[in-house]
Amino acid sequence: MRYDLIIFDNDGVLVDSEPISNQILADYLTELGHPTTYEESLRDFMGGSVQRIHDVVREKSGRALPVDFDASFHTRVFDEFRRRLQPVPGVETVLEKLAAGGVPHCVGSSGSHERIRVALMKTGLFERFGEGRIFSSQDVGRGKPAPDLFLHAAKEMGVEPGRCAVVEDSPLGVQAAVAAGMDVYGFTAMTPAAKLAEAGATELFTDMAELPQLLQ
Repeated sequence: MRYDLIIFDNDGVLVDSEPISNQILADYLTELGHPTTYEESLRDFMGGSVQRIHDVVREKSGRALPVDFDASFHTRVFDEFRRRLQPVPGVETVLEKLAAGGVPHCVGSSGSHERIRVALMKTGLFERFGEGRIFSSQDVGRGKPAPDLFLHAAKEMGVEPGRCAVVEDSPLGVQAAVAAGMDVYGFTAMTPAAKLAEAGATELFTDMAELPQLLQ
């Protein structure tokens, strides 16, 4: 394999969480007086940190979200995750192949550490990474599309950015990986291929079963 490290986004790449979290977010913002459809939530917030939600809402409306927004939103999302979150089809096989081949891999997610842990524990994927290989936007000053998170993950894993590949499903994540100087593989299950290509994805794929061969 031509890479020394594979960095996986979490939401939408490891766990099938985007439909759940974006519907909850759209409903909650609408409830708070910021009418938002599911499609708009995907467009504006998919792949971003919770701080991006605050920034976008303030920019559009001139109003701040309630001080308890983060806690309330996370409670709603985590409750639903615990009920019905599933791994992305085929990702377990991908992780097994990487482990069998001795290829280092880690998580680089815009979500909080708590969100990542809840998702990976529910889907049985946590043990495939462990504490030392999970990196969150909480660990850095700026979230995606800034490159900080991916550069932090590479540094902590002891790998040069140019030797890393990132697996992403959002334009924000693709932009962050490109800015970090990493190849990025765009997963098009939830996002139109054209949007990921426009953001700079190195390769595009629609089925996780395709990924191991692409990484060779």
